[in-house]
Amino acid sequence: MALVFSALLLLGLCGKISSEGQPAFHNTPGAMNYELPTTKYETQDTFNAGIVGPLYKMVHIFLNVVQPNDFPLDLIKKLIQNKNFDISVDSKEIALYEIGVLICAILGLLFIILMPLVGCFFCMCRCCNKCGGEMHQRQKQNAPCRRKCLGLSLLVICLLMSLGIIYGFVANQQTRTRIKGTQKLAKSNFRDFQTLLTETPKQIDYIVEQYTNTKNKAFSDLDGIGSVLGGRIKDQLKPKVTPVLEEIKAMATAIKQTKDALQNMSSSLKSLQDAATQLNTNLSSVRNSIENSLSSSDCTSDPASKICDSIRPSLSSLGSSLNSSQLPSVDRELNTVTDVDRTDLESLVKRGYTTIDEIPNTIQNQTVDVIKDVKKTLDSISSNIKDMSQSIPIEDMLLQVSHYLNNSNRYLNQELPKLEEYDSYWWLGGLIVCFLLTLIVTFFFLGLLCGVFGYDKHATPTRRGCVSNTGGIFLMAGVGFSFLFCWILMILVVLTFVVGANVEKLLCEPYENKKLLQVLDTPYLLKEQWQFYLSGMLFNNPDINMTFEQVYRDCKRGRGIYAAFQLENVVNISDHFNIDQLSENINTELENLNVNIDSIELLDNTGRKSLEDFAHSGIDTIDYSTYLKETEKSPTEVNLLTFASTLEAKANQLPEGKLKQAFLLDVQNIRAIHEHLLPPVQQSLNTLRQSVWTLQQTSNKLPEKVKKILASLDSVQHFLTNNVSLIVIGETKKFGKTILGYFEHYLHWVLYAITEKMTSCKPMATAMDSAVNGILCGYVADPLPVSILTTGVEAA
Repeated sequence: MALVFSALLLLGLCGKISSEGQPAFHNTPGAMNYELPTTKYETQDTFNAGIVGPLYKMVHIFLNVVQPNDFPLDLIKKLIQNKNFDISVDSKEIALYEIGVLICAILGLLFIILMPLVGCFFCMCRCCNKCGGEMHQRQKQNAPCRRKCLGLSLLVICLLMSLGIIYGFVANQQTRTRIKGTQKLAKSNFRDFQTLLTETPKQIDYIVEQYTNTKNKAFSDLDGIGSVLGGRIKDQLKPKVTPVLEEIKAMATAIKQTKDALQNMSSSLKSLQDAATQLNTNLSSVRNSIENSLSSSDCTSDPASKICDSIRPSLSSLGSSLNSSQLPSVDRELNTVTDVDRTDLESLVKRGYTTIDEIPNTIQNQTVDVIKDVKKTLDSISSNIKDMSQSIPIEDMLLQVSHYLNNSNRYLNQELPKLEEYDSYWWLGGLIVCFLLTLIVTFFFLGLLCGVFGYDKHATPTRRGCVSNTGGIFLMAGVGFSFLFCWILMILVVLTFVVGANVEKLLCEPYENKKLLQVLDTPYLLKEQWQFYLSGMLFNNPDINMTFEQVYRDCKRGRGIYAAFQLENVVNISDHFNIDQLSENINTELENLNVNIDSIELLDNTGRKSLEDFAHSGIDTIDYSTYLKETEKSPTEVNLLTFASTLEAKANQLPEGKLKQAFLLDVQNIRAIHEHLLPPVQQSLNTLRQSVWTLQQTSNKLPEKVKKILASLDSVQHFLTNNVSLIVIGETKKFGKTILGYFEHYLHWVLYAITEKMTSCKPMATAMDSAVNGILCGYVADPLPVSILTTGVEAA
């Protein structure tokens, strides 16, 4: 009982250091996860019967057969209240409930009365020689069969008695073992209480320390407000801004490419004109030389006349096919694009990117003073929490509880040895009983053994052998001891069975199924003026809905004392730990977090004008097909090498002379023209073609492209002008809520930890289980009926 009283006192004293029910946690992104360190207790919740478990089950089955009635709730309530109790009526109800136990007790009383009477008559008959065998022996036909049946019956009875004696020895030893374990169990429970007392301050320190971790997390976000808040704002703006800036950047690249292409085209036209003029001049000179040779007198005589006639028709094809002087100049377009390129549109685009990328630094610089104020507020809250934790008189209360536990522990250390001493007497008495019964069974076994081996069917009772005679003496000694002691043993059996059966059925089983707690929770039962006895006993307020069953269930689950015992009715920690007030203090400082981002201009008027000028530069009106058609032409009307080879072959047919030498000289000149003057012309044509292709692709729907870009620019600029401030305000509020959410999450966890987890009352429920289920029922009530019933069976 000292364990129970210790648990109840600890409940009352520790009640002043806890909190209220489980709060609703806020799902704050990035919030820390808190978990109060778990406390490991030594005492087990269950009690294992060990090898005698089947015996316990056998006893419980027998008790359920003898006493199958349900727990008498109404009758118990009447007996406790001692009100409306009618002896004539309720005694019948008690008798009806105890009918099985009463029948067993009556049978035991009959045994107690009849056993000594029968033994007395048996002794008197033996003393008067009126009882026992006759001096002569008549052999009957069924005598061997009867002898075998009687011997076999005695053997079976002896074996059953031997089994019962073994069970008696085991149960007696188990009781001693269990009683010896009582002190160990009690010390284990006291160590659990000491663990509870030592862990409670550590848990409070841990809770306070978590505020520092939460504050450091908030400080980290506040110090990095530029990257956190600015990064969020930038992430919202970039999807809108980046596409249009990329388009403008691509257009800036196109302007540079267009400028280069126009420069290449202009230079190619000039080079082409110069090369074509030189080519045409040289070809004209060669053609005139050939015409002069054809007009000479050497071409009039055969066979030269025929060769000259064959040369004369192809002479007209010896000339340039290019007409580059007719291609229009692109200098106007080149000058316009060059002026556009001087604006350096690409640098303007980079300036737009820089404006977006500088948002984090801008926010960091603007919030320096506000961040300092917020940090001061958080530091002050930290001081308040420490002061509040120190204001709780936890050390004084723990000292009181520890002092009481030490006194209770000393009391148990003094009294438990007495219990073990009393148990040693019980154990010794059980051994004497078991040995006495063993002696009786031994007499029966020896008598049966001697009777079987010493039997001689031809010997008369006066002439039977020593072995047979000794067997009869053993049997009579066993019978005599049975008459002398069994009725005394039955008195012990009846008394302990009646007590043990009622303890098991009225205490152990109801405690196991919680019906006993339901009886204690009956309104106005233990005290007429109190509806709820437990709350009236602890708080002197019987109107608080607190029941033994609810408290036991919560403590069994490891719930905190504050929630299990509804201590908010005594000490409401919310009054000292006002979450709304603390959150308001933080929120007030965070409201001063005003961020101002100046109007963001992605592209100024100069950049817009550059795009418009580029769109109207005229490159889209150039007739590129004319240039491409010119570049597709061959520089000459005839292949110069083919013409030179043909002319050389015909010249070789001429006889040696001036005409032949003139033609061969012209061949050399034509080949020299092909080798030196034709490649520059061809290169100029290729460069012109490539430039025309580039310009043609760039200028394709150029005004529409620029118009689309400007429309996108206007849309994004309109979005920035009208929504940047809203985005900044929204993200600033989110940032403030995130910082505030860290502390609200922490403060709600503190309340939850104090109410539900801190100072778990599980050791109290375990102490109750140890006192009732462990010591009273498991160590005493369960082993006792086993030894009683086995002794009773043996005695019977």
